Amino acid sequence: MKLSKRLELVASFVPEGSRLADVGTDHGYVPIYLVEKGVCPSAIAMDVGKGPLERAREHIREMGMEERIQTRLGDGLAALLPGEADTVVIAGMGGELVIHILEEGRHMWESVKQFVLSPQSDLDKVRRYLAGHGFAVRKEEMVLEDGKYYTVMLVQRGKMEYENQAQYLYGKELIDARSEVLASFLQKEKNRMQGILAALSGQDTQGALEAKADLEEQLSWIKEAEDEMR
Repeated sequence: MKLSKRLELVASFVPEGSRLADVGTDHGYVPIYLVEKGVCPSAIAMDVGKGPLERAREHIREMGMEERIQTRLGDGLAALLPGEADTVVIAGMGGELVIHILEEGRHMWESVKQFVLSPQSDLDKVRRYLAGHGFAVRKEEMVLEDGKYYTVMLVQRGKMEYENQAQYLYGKELIDARSEVLASFLQKEKNRMQGILAALSGQDTQGALEAKADLEEQLSWIKEAEDEMR
């Protein structure tokens, strides 16, 4: 099975020999790929939607993997029991939902060795939640696909403390690694924000002043990240 660059990166974070649970599996591509490649001996494909789960079942049947990949209908980690999986993938959804799934899945925190997370928004909130609840980002990478940037994190129980907002926003691991993809993202964001500031030039309404202050603060965080990457 051929994966997108984003899903290929997600799959690459799953350690060999993992007993996998894929939350929000959609088409079931990640568990199918990992079982097909021999990375995972078994997997559980989970989704809250009946439609996506049926699509996953169809793909699993087509690949002849019914004996090795289970499908389960359920919200987040609710349908998973401790000991059934040591690696959990939560990818392809917003950061607030990722946090919700982790929070509601506390019964799995101690039995899961690692979570592979790929939130598509609010990454700073996700990193702050992890830091505040006894998790640490052990590895982090970023990929550009079809004009969009995606971040993938390998998370385990542990201690994590970042020094500033820039590290929570853009990822200390990515900054420390001087990620070229992150550098590209920061430049794109800087250009976008400077363009908005230029459009607001000369406007002195309360809304415009607040917007300019917010943009200037965000630009200061980008500069902080860029400075750390030099």
